[in-house]
Amino acid sequence: MDRTIISAENINVWYGSNQVLFDVNIEVPENSITALIGPSGCGKTTFLRSINRLNDIVPGFKLTGRMALDGCDIYKGNDAASVQSLRRGIGMVFQQPNPLPTTIMKNLVLPIREHHKMTKQEYADAAVDKLKISGLYDEVSERLNKSALRLSGGQQQRLCIARALMLDPAIILFDEPCSALDPISTMRIEDVLQELKTRYTIVMVTHNLEQARRIADKTVFFYLGEIIEAGPTLKLFAKPETELLEKYISGRM
Repeated sequence: MDRTIISAENINVWYGSNQVLFDVNIEVPENSITALIGPSGCGKTTFLRSINRLNDIVPGFKLTGRMALDGCDIYKGNDAASVQSLRRGIGMVFQQPNPLPTTIMKNLVLPIREHHKMTKQEYADAAVDKLKISGLYDEVSERLNKSALRLSGGQQQRLCIARALMLDPAIILFDEPCSALDPISTMRIEDVLQELKTRYTIVMVTHNLEQARRIADKTVFFYLGEIIEAGPTLKLFAKPETELLEKYISGRM
């Protein structure tokens, strides 16, 4: 967990004239879970979406500073091919499960057909492998050609995780992946994330402080667009160095 795979240096972000991130500096270790915590509207999701340049599509978006992936500044290449290549290496799972209105198998195969030319059996094998990694295969093995919309919310979210893995990304971004799920489904997702970090690097936004405490190796506390504290999760929660963080984790903010 020592090698830095994502490095943000003096990141400032504006939407039009509204500045939402101020001199943000973060190092994300490889094969780890980094949790971004803080009140709503403090810049966590903006930072997360900056890692794979999803904010580029927002009118008025502007970023300064250096966002590096494996040492390479990802905002240097502005052509469509560079951005598309970047996003192939960075999967993303959103707050609400968003399966395609088709079968479970097609949910996994359709997004990769334009990137990988395989036989029908190779596509199927890859899909099954990712379903197993996401902890869903045993629950849906007899329903692969049935509609994904029939799955429960927790199952749909694990399907979205499997879909994000189909392009074999190095990094997976999660934007509050459990906020719409019940506690049992949440625990299943957390178990999956713990398994995933042995193969992938995970950065996640969460408002669930207990979730961050349970599964994150590193936690970063945002407040009003700035990083107030960052460090190993257990240390951060046990001995917050700032009054702001102490108030936030004790529910007094």
